[in-house]
Amino acid sequence: YIAVTGSMNQHGKIQPIGGVNEKIEGFFHVCKAKGLTGKQGVMIPETNVRHLMLKEEVVEAVKKKKFHIWAVSTIDEGIEVLTGKKAGKRDAKGKYPKDTINYLVDKKLREYSENFAKLGDKEEKTKKTKGKKESAKGKGKKKKS
Repeated sequence: YIAVTGSMNQHGKIQPIGGVNEKIEGFFHVCKAKGLTGKQGVMIPETNVRHLMLKEEVVEAVKKKKFHIWAVSTIDEGIEVLTGKKAGKRDAKGKYPKDTINYLVDKKLREYSENFAKLGDKEEKTKKTKGKKESAKGKGKKKKS
């Protein structure tokens, strides 16, 4: 289990939090009660590292790799911690490397965009066809006097 705390700005930068020690220690105690496996930890903003004053029990568990604290400064770093895969950075052409999370996200968003565009085209054709049919019906009717 990985606990995540904090927020990010519109540029994907992780923002500082309050109560970092209490949050880490609280999650540590939950993990300890369940049994430390070496796969549990907390992801915190990198800007909060200087505020860490953890109890010795937590420090020892981290040293023994029974518990982890990951300090991240961007959402991409957080994605890498959570998935174990590279997030990926855009190249000069605006493309992501194929074996990255951002490549998969970009690919899926492009698929959605194409599907929405096709849906819009179908709706536009339906409106035009419907309008022509109604126009043709109206031409054959006699006006009442």
